[in-house]
Amino acid sequence: MTSLPEARPGRKKLGLVIDLDICVGCHACATACKEWNASGHMGPLPDFSPYGNDAWGVWFNRIHSFEEGEGEGARTIHFPKSCLHCEEPACVTVCPTGASYKRAEDGIVLVDEAICIGCKLCSWACPYGAREFDADEGVMKKCTLCIDRIYNENLAPEDRQPACVMVCPVNARHFGDLGDPRSEVSEMVARRGGDDLMPELGYKPVNKYLPPRQARMGRGLVPTPAAAPTDLTSPADRLLRWVDRVLSR
Repeated sequence: MTSLPEARPGRKKLGLVIDLDICVGCHACATACKEWNASGHMGPLPDFSPYGNDAWGVWFNRIHSFEEGEGEGARTIHFPKSCLHCEEPACVTVCPTGASYKRAEDGIVLVDEAICIGCKLCSWACPYGAREFDADEGVMKKCTLCIDRIYNENLAPEDRQPACVMVCPVNARHFGDLGDPRSEVSEMVARRGGDDLMPELGYKPVNKYLPPRQARMGRGLVPTPAAAPTDLTSPADRLLRWVDRVLSR
């Protein structure tokens, strides 16, 4: 099994902060991610039967939409999800070859395709559904935070951000060092009460979500109704339960 780098105070933790209050579900982030990474570090990202009834393919960023509330308080919440680059990633510790690993220098979780055997243990271990199987090459793939952009000195400094962050039309996505409490993204999380996705699982995601403030209906503000408790335990149900809990703040 693969070991994790030693945790040290002040170590860099690069990640995303996503504002659920203003995400409009336009899928620009998913499209830009697909376009950049198709020829990037983890490319290609194939599609299978794209014009058929059973179309599927490799996508590092997916957007889920939820209807929440009733009547005048109802609204649609768009929830983008990709690899969360966890501090305690189960996908890494279950890997039998060391293909899945977490970088000590910046905390990014990557896959070494040269030694990946496509056993899919990492995808079974990840409760967030962030792993993708490339059936053409027989290997697992995932979000890299666009390491071929963020460290590319041929790009202008303002362009050294993940593709998904660059294209967001409403500025709902932010990138930075969440290991530095003084960074812009860390201060944003502290100010808005940013949350981990399903923190009860104990994987300590680096990526954070900023909760919706209140439902906007016409000119007024309608408080979000509290979510009903649930004992559902499947990964999909845990995700829905987490979204309900965040929305009910």
